[in-house]
Amino acid sequence: MTENTLGDLVKSVVAVDGVAAEQARQRHTGLAKPPGSLGWLEELGARLAGISGRCPPPVPSAPAVVVAAADHGVHAQGISDWPQSVTEAMLATIASGGAAVNAIAGSVGAEVTIVDVGTARTGPVPDGVHDERVRAGTRDLTVEAAMTVDECAAAVETGARVASARLDAGADVLVTGEVGIANTTATACLLSAFADVDPETVTGKGANTDHTRTPRKVEVVRTALARHGDERDPLRTLASLGGLEHAAMVGVALAGAAGRVPVIVDGVVAGAAAVAAVALCPDVAGYLIPGHSSAEPGGHTLARRLGHPALVDLDLRLGEGTGALLAVPTVTAAAAVLARMATLDSVLG
Repeated sequence: MTENTLGDLVKSVVAVDGVAAEQARQRHTGLAKPPGSLGWLEELGARLAGISGRCPPPVPSAPAVVVAAADHGVHAQGISDWPQSVTEAMLATIASGGAAVNAIAGSVGAEVTIVDVGTARTGPVPDGVHDERVRAGTRDLTVEAAMTVDECAAAVETGARVASARLDAGADVLVTGEVGIANTTATACLLSAFADVDPETVTGKGANTDHTRTPRKVEVVRTALARHGDERDPLRTLASLGGLEHAAMVGVALAGAAGRVPVIVDGVVAGAAAVAAVALCPDVAGYLIPGHSSAEPGGHTLARRLGHPALVDLDLRLGEGTGALLAVPTVTAAAAVLARMATLDSVLG
């Protein structure tokens, strides 16, 4: 995929409909409840109206989670307790329906799509996996750019294509998820670069059992940022410091925004991808809903950037889309309130 093609995708995103959002806020004042009594659920409903361009907004009924899997060359820097082979194992587990994302998705009626956008797997593609591998893992981001710009753009296109296929099949809300050993280190790099914060404030233990390796992770992030320099062009920064799964989730966000459906964002890794997507296409921000507050220290970055609280706070840090899936019923409820509640006039009339 070329930068020009990616530019066409970005141009297909239009700002949310501010008129429909304001109509939803006004509608809330006339429903059978004290004004403001449903708190942030009311503003969420207004956001859904803005996303769809309709008041009341359609009530979502067909959520789909896209889980992007990839590996990271920075794993060689000793920042993870786990071997890279765990990524391949989880790819197969999700494909077979045995992962946490599958169990939670089933409980909220969501379809799971797992895509290999860049794992280092050595075995055959497991049944049920979309094989879209751009390359077998990124390069070591402490030494060189993790991806070329063309590789990064290709991964964005992969995510957009997979997500668009789900929309064409009837999905009306997208959920972002990921799997990738060492991806919280790349995530801390992206958050540090895009949010202009000290790496120590956004670097946590990730999947590690404790914080023994965290100081090493912080050191690695600082090294990567120094190697990268002050370049903050969104695509080049994503290519230099991110992962193939980050890029794919950027594509999912762009496709969802282009299709005018809400995109519920999972934890810290998906959140970093969302921050990159907003840097690349500011109008995409209106379509993003922070699904949950990750237990990772960088897990609040997206919510702060968007000015909207995450919908779930359960101290989760698994990834896979699990926390965002738990937010699906809240998104559905926010639309249902606007569509199905009686008005105050009808109750008192």
